[in-house]
Amino acid sequence: MSINKMSSINIFRSLKSTIPLLIVSVVLLSSCATRKEVVYFQNTGDFETLVDKNSFTPKFKVDDLVSIYVSTLDSEASAPFNLFRGGSEGGVRPEQVDYLIDKDGEIDFPVIGKVKIAGLSGEEVRLLLRGKLSDYLKDPIINIRLRNFSVSILGEVNRPGTYPVDGERITIMEALGFAGDLTIKGKRENVMVIRDFDGTKVYTRINLTEKEALSSPVYYLTQNDIVYVEPNSSAIKTSTLDNRASIYVSVASLLITSTVLLIRN
Repeated sequence: MSINKMSSINIFRSLKSTIPLLIVSVVLLSSCATRKEVVYFQNTGDFETLVDKNSFTPKFKVDDLVSIYVSTLDSEASAPFNLFRGGSEGGVRPEQVDYLIDKDGEIDFPVIGKVKIAGLSGEEVRLLLRGKLSDYLKDPIINIRLRNFSVSILGEVNRPGTYPVDGERITIMEALGFAGDLTIKGKRENVMVIRDFDGTKVYTRINLTEKEALSSPVYYLTQNDIVYVEPNSSAIKTSTLDNRASIYVSVASLLITSTVLLIRN
């Protein structure tokens, strides 16, 4: 056997033993993540009591879909102030009509007319309508509900998507729970919340690794908020190493193929 062929065989054997080691090294390096990157509320002490000072009150916004139902002891008197569609033919129950807040922040309420409710809380709208209805009804009961409350969770979470919300408010931790929590690659110290105020986008970041997150202005989410979890340094490193590993493997495969062809010749 010629010296060139023996040398090619040695190179081939060396490459065969090197590739598995390269792949294992990439896997081990890409799986590194520190406790500081993944643990929530790290600076809380044992049995520490935290008083919730976050005075968050949800407010109605433009494009909100709001359900308003007015009732009194005299159902006939309150009927004109509730909108329904559909009839009772064939036993079909009429469906209540919701109110869409227009670009001016107003709804068109029966009998009363235009009422501006954008920027008001549910209780403030209730008091406003009660005052306007005082000329028509005695002691009206007004039930108000936001119909299109949803939040979107994107990025490094297990189940990204848009989730409907029951109730009037939700914390960012509850929303992340809907999405199956952050992945191990999610950057917990720099989660971004995108909030819309009548066409103006506000970007706020929250550090979930510290207890101060509980007093953040975005700890409580509002309707149509977007929560984005960016990849942490471990995920970025993994992506870089994966790309390098692919290049290394491609080059090694090319060398092996060339060596095999050389030996055959």
